[in-house]
Amino acid sequence: MKCDSIQTAICQERKKDPVEMFHSGQLVKICAPMVRYSKLAFRTLVRKYCCDLCYTPMIVAADFVRSIKARDSEFTTNQGDCPLIVQFAANDARLLSDAARIVCPYANGIDINCGCPQRWAMAEGYGACLINKPELVQDMVKQVRNQVENPRFSVSIKIRIHDDLTRTIDLCRKAEATGVSWITVHGRTVEERHQPVHYDAIKIIKENMSIPVIANGDIRSLKEAENVWQITGTDGVMVARGLLANPAMFAGYEETPLKCIWDWVDIALELGTPYMCFHQHLMYMMEKITSKQERRVFNALSSTSAVLDYLTDHYGI
Repeated sequence: MKCDSIQTAICQERKKDPVEMFHSGQLVKICAPMVRYSKLAFRTLVRKYCCDLCYTPMIVAADFVRSIKARDSEFTTNQGDCPLIVQFAANDARLLSDAARIVCPYANGIDINCGCPQRWAMAEGYGACLINKPELVQDMVKQVRNQVENPRFSVSIKIRIHDDLTRTIDLCRKAEATGVSWITVHGRTVEERHQPVHYDAIKIIKENMSIPVIANGDIRSLKEAENVWQITGTDGVMVARGLLANPAMFAGYEETPLKCIWDWVDIALELGTPYMCFHQHLMYMMEKITSKQERRVFNALSSTSAVLDYLTDHYGI
């Protein structure tokens, strides 16, 4: 766990309570947890372009608690990286509460992943299988609440929906009764991947909750984010792939501006981002603004210096 400078200064933004942001009446724009991608460098980039709240990639709580190596590789932050939510995969209340206590000084809250549909996660008892275990979710929320002394530290959950929406509403009500701070709803079932998002289901869930609800799924522009916010009546929107393709999306850009690409280069180099991650993000960002031939050449580059030469030669910056 690497925490540059945060021992000596508390970020002013971290003093903000994300729950208060959700009660502002304004659209709260959120960067989703993305394995390999929503790390410190990318969070730093999207914050420059009107992102209000960021999540870490999903971290397995058991590994995080037991292994110093896992903590150092999975969680890196700094004093500007806020407000911040750390997302954990967990199926054990004690291990989750231990993990929450470790990150508490460095984050605004934790989120329990109850929505990941990947087979490995569900086989381990993590992710979307938890939507069928409301009592376990309640127990994990309670344990974190009991173990973390800071009353402003949030505990949220991110879920998928059931085919029978009454089961989802029951899960959400039980979580709310236990003290969950807010709920993010990805509007698809566990089996659905690329089918249309059920925004109507998110709207119904929001109507049955007193706590904030966040809408998630297939949002690719600021205009779409505002539309989903309006039709669902939710308190914010969470975006994943839309931000990978265009980290400046929340600032109203329809495609990634060149300034954003160079901001990424500066941030990634400053923070020592590994080449594969550095290059992969650029491949996502440049997909809409390059031809098929240009992408073929760019995607085959194999070093940071080659990427910098390519960008300088083609964009004259």
